[in-house]
Amino acid sequence: MVVITQDMINQILNLMDAADEPLKIAFEKLHRGHPTETVIRFLTARDGNISKAHNMLVDCLNWRIENEVDKILSKPIIPAEFYRSIRDSQLVGMSGYTKDGRPVIAIGAGLSTFDKASIHHYVQSHIQINEYRDHVILPSASKEFDRHISTCVKVLDMTGLKLSHLNKIKLLTVISNIDDLNYPEKTDTYYIVNAPYVFSACWKVVKPLLHERTRKRVQVLPGCGKDDLLKIMDYESLPHFCTRQGSGSSHYSKNSTVDVCCFSLDHAFHQQLYNYINQQAAGIEPQPLSN
Repeated sequence: MVVITQDMINQILNLMDAADEPLKIAFEKLHRGHPTETVIRFLTARDGNISKAHNMLVDCLNWRIENEVDKILSKPIIPAEFYRSIRDSQLVGMSGYTKDGRPVIAIGAGLSTFDKASIHHYVQSHIQINEYRDHVILPSASKEFDRHISTCVKVLDMTGLKLSHLNKIKLLTVISNIDDLNYPEKTDTYYIVNAPYVFSACWKVVKPLLHERTRKRVQVLPGCGKDDLLKIMDYESLPHFCTRQGSGSSHYSKNSTVDVCCFSLDHAFHQQLYNYINQQAAGIEPQPLSN
């Protein structure tokens, strides 16, 4: 693993100091008071190559400017029922925190259908969750645990996975590339749980499309992964699909009224996220997040 030195960091920071004003502003909005940690992420993603790391950072900033990413948390997906349909078909949420304070992002990879909206809306929703994580969740966790926290872990539930899911490879590749190129080093580990027999066949197709550093962070856990995940998080933070053994334990029903799962718009995480976006759109100062 490459060692990132202070000299390498300073070289990138000096290059950013000499950048055009729009890039400087975009960089300030990106690092939010943590320029050194941000530069380290990009240097790590490019194995310490200063030129490549700088180019990656500039490309990221230009992407943010061109797509108005800094304004995306003030652009609600409306109406609410349409947003609910996105939440019911793009299964992602936050179930809690690891013991050291990192957010636990749960993803229902096998049961996500991506059939209720356009690619544009699914990508918008994905970026909003990324930005909310970086602007709200991580700063709140840093304050709560009294240390700088800049990464999360993701737990992917493969229940319901079929070969037909490969038909969504275009959308999944777009989302994966957004994360790899613009949110590098934000996910420490991708835990795969409830993997059916067909997972190995799907993985052979998906694996070559992922960046090497992403592939190295994938861990396939036995069964629902509960025993392994309890080593890094408390039971209360386990995603719902990791708390029960047996086939069908991960089934997600939008009509369920028992223990609202973190995928649902009715879950506290999504309620806070959607309220935050609507408040930003209305010019109302959002309330601080309470853990």
